[in-house]
Amino acid sequence: MANSAGSRKRARQAEKRRQNNASLRSMVRTYVKKVATAIESGDHAAATAAFVAAQPVMDGAVTKGIYNKNQVARKKSRMNAEIKKLAA
Repeated sequence: MANSAGSRKRARQAEKRRQNNASLRSMVRTYVKKVATAIESGDHAAATAAFVAAQPVMDGAVTKGIYNKNQVARKKSRMNAEIKKLAA
């Protein structure tokens, strides 16, 4: 455990950040899973709606530094391509 007052505070802050980041990461995974489920079921309308809901959540996680912007862009691109396949 940390000894000085400053290092104890840093440890508290790090734990708060860790929990917040874990919560955000989990939320993004949930939204992505909803899109994947809708794609699996073959329902284009539901997949599109889920994707529209997931995009701002994913972009928000990038802004907060949870994910890399290129990683999220790649995931969104791949999900969108799958959704477009459903329409065809």
